[in-house]
Amino acid sequence: VLLHPTSLPGGHGVGDLGAGARQLVDFLHAAKQSIWQMLPTGPTTREEADSPYSSFSAFAGNPLLISLDDLVKEGLLSKRD
Repeated sequence: VLLHPTSLPGGHGVGDLGAGARQLVDFLHAAKQSIWQMLPTGPTTREEADSPYSSFSAFAGNPLLISLDDLVKEGLLSKRD
């Protein structure tokens, strides 16, 4: 399955590596699939139209893929923030 995390459902504009990603992994496991291929997940810039292929780092992750909902559940972020 080829799917970028931003294509998953999310409550903040784009999908992330939170609940939607976990649901996808559970579905893939139930369907006896073993590979989730995704496009590059490096940080992007608006100047490059946020293209995953125009990342300025091959090693850093994109902070936009961090699940804000998970941070709230862990107490690391308030819902108001």
